[in-house]
Order: sequence, then C-alpha cells, then structure tokens
Amino acid sequence: MTSVSTKSVLMAAVLTGLATSAFAQGAAPTPWELKSDMAYAYGRDGKTLAYQLGTNNAGLLLKGAKKVPKGTLFFIGQNGQLYMRSGPYLEGDGKFMFGSE
Repeated sequence: MTSVSTKSVLMAAVLTGLATSAFAQGAAPTPWELKSDMAYAYGRDGKTLAYQLGTNNAGLLLKGAKKVPKGTLFFIGQNGQLYMRSGPYLEGDGKFMFGSE
C-alpha cells in the first residue's frame, strides 16, 4: 500500500459519516467508528476507499502525516468537493450552527 496521510484517512471517514442521517433534520449526531487497523482515503477521483493496514510499513504511513486538530468539521459542498473547517460549528446550547433549523 502506498503512503496515505491521516488527513486523507479522516476525510474519507467524513464522507461516510455525511452519507448517514447524522446531519438530517432533527437527527442527533452520531460518533464515527474508525478502526485502528484500517486506512480511509478520499481518492483523486472523489471516491472513498478503505484499506486494511499491515504493520510492515507503518513508519512509512506516518511519515509526512499530520494530526487533524480537535474541533475540525468536514463537509461536502454543493459542488461535491470535500471541505474542512477549523473553528466553531456548535451554538452555545450545543446545537449544530449550520443545520436546517
């Protein structure tokens, strides 16, 4: 497997999360279930991919990878492009500030 950055892994997971009802009107947010032995990618063609990780090249996988900051929001724009935003996305009462309500 070629090197996949942590950012790419998390972006692919976001796509999976956005495809669920977590952001549907009135639905409560649900946590992602990322597995430590899997890698998730958002490919150059816009497709999401999942890979089973091995241990023989774990150092190569981490080389050049960056941690995703806490408080980062991922979303798909109307143009189909994946975006990320660092900053507030919850109201003071804990509601999603960009929801349909």
